[in-house]
Amino acid sequence: MKKLRLLFTLSLAAIVALIIVVSDSINNKLAAQSQYAGRTLVMVTSADYPPYEFRDTAAGSEIIGFDIDIANYIARELGFELKIQDTDFNGIIPALQSQRADFAMAGMTPTEERRQNVDFSDIYYEAKNTIVALQGSNLREPEDLAGKRVGVQLGSIQETAAKEFKDVTIVSLNRTGEIIQEVKARRVDAAIIEDTIATGFVANNPDLEFNTIDAGEGGSAIAFPKGSPLVADFNRVLQQMQSSGEIEKLVNKWFG
Repeated sequence: MKKLRLLFTLSLAAIVALIIVVSDSINNKLAAQSQYAGRTLVMVTSADYPPYEFRDTAAGSEIIGFDIDIANYIARELGFELKIQDTDFNGIIPALQSQRADFAMAGMTPTEERRQNVDFSDIYYEAKNTIVALQGSNLREPEDLAGKRVGVQLGSIQETAAKEFKDVTIVSLNRTGEIIQEVKARRVDAAIIEDTIATGFVANNPDLEFNTIDAGEGGSAIAFPKGSPLVADFNRVLQQMQSSGEIEKLVNKWFG
């Protein structure tokens, strides 16, 4: 009988604890939703970076992608309307600094230099850099790029990484697609592009190849204007997405 009473007491305690946790979670969500209710937040991006963000030409040029799905999930959880603005990558930080956008998602790495101008969320996805070149170019390591012309996206972490390579002529362009075309036209010898992006371009261009390299900082985070009060709430939802498996589900959806 005593054992039964003990088991009943432990079970009851566990149920009460679970109710408290669930109740706190619901209350936190409702509080956040009431705070954001009726608000429209502007997200700035550079929609030339599949599968993070790109225009779906089959659906009237709607901007879709990994980052867009995450932003929409956060908007639903916090209860705000999401408005997306497209710009060149090097225009993202100025848009945040001038308060023309509330946050930015563009596969952006939180480097120390960028942290001087904007705040960042926790990192939500890790990736690596690659060298993309024509098949048979045998450009596998940064050392192989000596004396070569190398394409990078203007303002990107890849541009920063390429500046550390020795005896390399850097060609900075606004759009990733433009860089790929320069490689195919042999106007540049190679490009430095994130691995998930390179995978898609190489799959659609069998005359290209890529090799993964260890080149600088990595990881994507959400950027905000300095001192933004949004950071804590966005981090809370990102942590929820990680623990629930939502991020992993989206990674599988967009990166295979």
